[in-house]
Amino acid sequence: MRAEQFTCDCEAIHEDVIAKVRGIMPPAEDFFNLAGMYKMFADGTRIKILWALSKEEMCVCDLAVLLGMTKSAVSHQLKSLRLANLVRHRKDGKMVFYSLADNHVVDIFQKGFEHILGCYSEIN
Repeated sequence: MRAEQFTCDCEAIHEDVIAKVRGIMPPAEDFFNLAGMYKMFADGTRIKILWALSKEEMCVCDLAVLLGMTKSAVSHQLKSLRLANLVRHRKDGKMVFYSLADNHVVDIFQKGFEHILGCYSEIN
């Protein structure tokens, strides 16, 4: 049996489609920045931190206990997430509390879980 092919056999180029998409395509830098943001989601520890912060504002100490990690390791991950504008912090005396940066991060996170849970339920 012949393997299914997912390539275009035609010789015609749909110039109108190309022009339309090219006209609304963001600059290359925007794609680079988006890829950088998604790289933050490529680490299991950062995902756990983001999940915890999607439920409750937390300090480094509490996150470390929750995840069974050192405060230093959690702080390192939080710094990466903060530089990517995915989390924010606020000081209360000597305590520093972290939360998700905004509702966009919550939406991205929730949609990601909906996607993987939907994909796995379709397989089973």
